[in-house]
Amino acid sequence: MVPYVRCNGHSPRYRHPPARPPTLRLAARSTTLVIKHRRYRCAHCQHLWREDLTRAADPRQKISKTGLRWALVGLVCQHLSISRIAEGLGVSWNTANDAVLAEGQRLLINDPTRFNGVKVLDVNEHVWRHTRTGDKYVTVIMDLTAVRDGTGTARLLDMVPGRSKAVFKTWLAEQDEHWKQGIEVVAMDGFTGFKTAAVEELPQAVEVLDPFHVVKLGSEALDQTRQRVQREVHGRRGRKEDPLYKARRTLTTGLSLATEKQKAKLESLFKQPEHEPVQLVWSVYQRMVDAYRHPKPEVGRWAIEQLIAEIGTKVPKGLPELQKLGGTLWRRRTDILAYFDHIGSSNGPTEATAGWNICGVSPWDSRIRRTISHGRCWRPAGLGRGYTLNPEEPHRHAMHKRDPCWLESCRDSRNRDESS
Repeated sequence: MVPYVRCNGHSPRYRHPPARPPTLRLAARSTTLVIKHRRYRCAHCQHLWREDLTRAADPRQKISKTGLRWALVGLVCQHLSISRIAEGLGVSWNTANDAVLAEGQRLLINDPTRFNGVKVLDVNEHVWRHTRTGDKYVTVIMDLTAVRDGTGTARLLDMVPGRSKAVFKTWLAEQDEHWKQGIEVVAMDGFTGFKTAAVEELPQAVEVLDPFHVVKLGSEALDQTRQRVQREVHGRRGRKEDPLYKARRTLTTGLSLATEKQKAKLESLFKQPEHEPVQLVWSVYQRMVDAYRHPKPEVGRWAIEQLIAEIGTKVPKGLPELQKLGGTLWRRRTDILAYFDHIGSSNGPTEATAGWNICGVSPWDSRIRRTISHGRCWRPAGLGRGYTLNPEEPHRHAMHKRDPCWLESCRDSRNRDESS
């Protein structure tokens, strides 16, 4: 007899109809348990209630908490796709996607300690939608503290729709004042809106223009010069038989990494006098790359400082691309040189994050939750990348379609469908 606390009566067992509760993940296959879900009726007040199964699964949830944990670990640690997770659990794609994203929201995104320990902040924009209508940009914010200290990898903090000063400033204004006081460095690209927002909201922090975008400015100037000379010499765009067009990849290759064949191609290209503007901009680009690659930061800082002083004031006429580059570097010289005092404050990890596959997930809230769940780099304490929930399941970096366990789970799923 089970007492009903509301009326202190006694409740005989009423009915126990079969129920199909959540899918469990056991070893390398999913298991669906059919149990008797008991219902009770109070003999005093006739109140009905069911047996409590919330320790096994949330109400009206088709996947158990153990299965959700396995799915979340597979998504975050092993980088499995939702399709593979759904196949492994024996549920539909929509069921697996909704359940895993909700669990990631609860366990990872809503974690109150998610922003703890952030000292180096990184902000960058990313084009996430290639359509004619709607906002195409998203502002990506990351933590580079572990990268600077050499103790780990970058960590995705948040993604905000839009790209403007107001977007980044609003996000900073929403954060705790004590947390903002702990920010030491803000790495960013050349967009001045991010710099202005950082100066206003984080006055104690140092703004750093990372090497990735500085070198990108040089490569863009080199490409624009090559295209202009191509049109001036041939009166048209480049074709596959044109020397400048054939060398477009070689020109942006670091000289220290170039092969003998590539060096010979460049030497032959620069022998022609009409290609002299390209050679001048190419030499500036190579000096920028060499400065950032130098093993001693103080030497690299001196080299980039000398380069900025030269092209900022002494650019020959007829090189509008180099004049524009020199003006940009001169205006942002403080942010550029600050990198050499804060090695590791580069938003290269943000550019890598922009390549994560968040396409095909709709709506926008699902994109944010899925990407942040990936970017948390979360795993149970003390366990490595190959972590799996069940001790009988072999540890591996990811489940591949040629994996025997993966093939076995697919065969089991097909057998269940045929038998039903």
